[in-house]
Amino acid sequence: MASFSLAAVDESIGKAVLRAIPITESGSNFMKFEGPDEQGQLIQVTIRTGIFNPAKHKLMFSEKHLLRIDNHPYYGGNYGEQPKTTIESVTVVTGKDTIPIPPAAYSDLYDPRFSFNESGATRTRNAVYLSADKNAHTFYIYMLNIENGGSEFTWVIRDKQYLRRVVDFGFLSK
Repeated sequence: MASFSLAAVDESIGKAVLRAIPITESGSNFMKFEGPDEQGQLIQVTIRTGIFNPAKHKLMFSEKHLLRIDNHPYYGGNYGEQPKTTIESVTVVTGKDTIPIPPAAYSDLYDPRFSFNESGATRTRNAVYLSADKNAHTFYIYMLNIENGGSEFTWVIRDKQYLRRVVDFGFLSK
């Protein structure tokens, strides 16, 4: 993961750039990636966002700072403030197989961003990366939010199964 994550830029020096599956569609509330893996099998990943509805959650505040959502820590967005958006779903299809991504893998991740503005141009660093080890059958779904101190969400898929997630945040703080 050091090959693509911004938080590990110092570790990525000298590592090979991983091949990325291209973005094929995007909108205000979704981003879709589609392309073949190293064996030629089609990978499709769709990430959808939704509106955060505070009435559907238990919010724990200390003074005016949001500390927990549904009795759990939360990641992304502007920590201490109520999020505006959620990750509603992460759908992964490899060949003819749908890989279930459990809601616990994204239910505490808030205010994802599909793009950012850089010198007047819309950019994204979100991607689906294929492992450098062609026999590993591993790929990484990566989202970067450079706002509010920075947050990265990465889901790891190996052998057509959700393996784990990696969350990093606050690495762009002053």
